[in-house]
Amino acid sequence: MTKTFRTVARAVAVAGVLSLALTACSGDSDDSSNPSTPGATGGASEGLSGSLTVWAWEPTLEKVVADFESANPDVDVDLVNAGTGNDQYTALQNAIAAGSGVPDVAQIEYYALPQFALGESLTDLRDLGASDLDGTFTPGPWGAVKQGDGIYGLPMDSGPMALFYNKEAFDKAGVAVPTTWDEYLEAARAIHQADPNAYIANDTGDAGFTTSMIWQAGGHPYTVDGTDVTIDFTDEGTTKFTELWQKLVDEDLLAPISSWSDEWYQGLGNGTIASLTIGAWMPANLESGVPDGAGKWQVAQMPQWEAGGAATAENGGSSLAVMKAAKDAELAYAFLEYANAGPGVQTRIDGGAFPATTAELGSDAFKNKEFAYFGGQKVNEVLAQSAADVVDGWQYLPFQVYANSIFNDTVGQAYVSSTTLVDGLAAWQEASIDYGSKQGFTVE
Repeated sequence: MTKTFRTVARAVAVAGVLSLALTACSGDSDDSSNPSTPGATGGASEGLSGSLTVWAWEPTLEKVVADFESANPDVDVDLVNAGTGNDQYTALQNAIAAGSGVPDVAQIEYYALPQFALGESLTDLRDLGASDLDGTFTPGPWGAVKQGDGIYGLPMDSGPMALFYNKEAFDKAGVAVPTTWDEYLEAARAIHQADPNAYIANDTGDAGFTTSMIWQAGGHPYTVDGTDVTIDFTDEGTTKFTELWQKLVDEDLLAPISSWSDEWYQGLGNGTIASLTIGAWMPANLESGVPDGAGKWQVAQMPQWEAGGAATAENGGSSLAVMKAAKDAELAYAFLEYANAGPGVQTRIDGGAFPATTAELGSDAFKNKEFAYFGGQKVNEVLAQSAADVVDGWQYLPFQVYANSIFNDTVGQAYVSSTTLVDGLAAWQEASIDYGSKQGFTVE
C-alpha cells in the first residue's frame, strides 16, 4: 500500500485552546465499545485489514508505517504531521470538540498523556493486550502511560537524562567533567571566567527541563489521585534545584539563548555553549544540527546532588495512543504494538531514536555501538545506565499541557527580571491551582 505523509495547516493559535473539556472523572474508565480480544502481537499479523490515520511528528515512523503496510497488504496507514507537541494537541482537541476528524492513533508526549486520558479521549488498552506487556518497557515510560488502573498508550521512546559536553571547550578552560551539581557550579564559573563569551549551558526558562531537574533531585511537586491534585513547589527536591540554579542565574553563568534557535546551534558548534543536560534522544540532533561538533562532544552521567549517587530523570519522550474515537481500536492497537514493542523498535533505533524497551536497552549490540560523531564513544552504555537509574514515583498534572503553556509567564520571569525562581514557582503553583480548580479538580 502507498502511504501518504502530509502536513495539516492550522490557522488557530495555541493560546487559549490548550485546555481540555474535563469533568470530575476517574482516569479508570470503562469503554464497552472496546474489543475484548487481545490485539495483534509485535510481528506481522494475519487477517489485518482496514485503514488507519496516525498523527505523529516523529520522523522514524515513516519507515515503520511503510514496513507495517508491507507486512499487512490489506492495511492502509495515513501518517499525518499535524504539528509538533502543543500544535498537534491544539488540533487534536479541536477535532475532539468538533466530533470529527479525530485520528485513530496519536503521538502524545508523556507529560500530556494524563490530560487526554482524564478527558476520556483515549482508549484504555488493557483489554487489547497491553497488560501482557508489563516488563517490556523501562519503569519511567511504562509508569507514564498509566492512569489509575488504565493503560492509555504504549511508550514509543524515552529520554533518560545525561550530560552532553564539548570536551574541547572543557579542556580549553581546564575544567574536569562535573560529577556533582556543586562541581557543575564551579565548572560554570571557570568556563565563563576563562572566556566571557562562553557558558557551561544555556537556559531562558523551560518547563520540561525544570520539572526534570526537580524529578532527579527527588522532588514530588505533583501528587495526583484521580481528580484530587496537590501542587507543592516547596518540597526538598525542588529546593535543591532552586538553590543551585538561582546561583547560576544570579552570576550570569547561563547563556541567555533559547534552545533550538539558530544562535543555539551556533553556540553548540563553536563551544560557547559547552554542555547540555538533556534527554537521550539528543545524539541524532547533534549529529544533524551541529556538524562542526563532530569529534568534540562526549556524553557523561548526569551530575548528582550527592557525591556517589546514581539518580536520573526523564526529559521528553512520547507514547502512541489509540483515540477513543478510533474506527477500529483493535487494528490501531496492532499498529501500536508493531511500532513500539515489535519490529518497529529496531527500525526506529536504526533511524536514531532512543528506545523505551528493556530488551534493546540491555542488548550488547545496542550498548556497544560506537558513535563516530562522539569520537567512537559507546554512548548508549551511558544512556542505558541512565534509563536504569531514573527515580521512581514522578507524576505529571492531569492538565500539564496548560501548566507548561504558562511557565514563561511565571517561572520564566526569573530569567529576565528580579523575580527569583522560588517566587516564579510560587506564581506557577498558584496559577495552576486556580486553573485546575476551574476545570473541576480538587486542587490544593
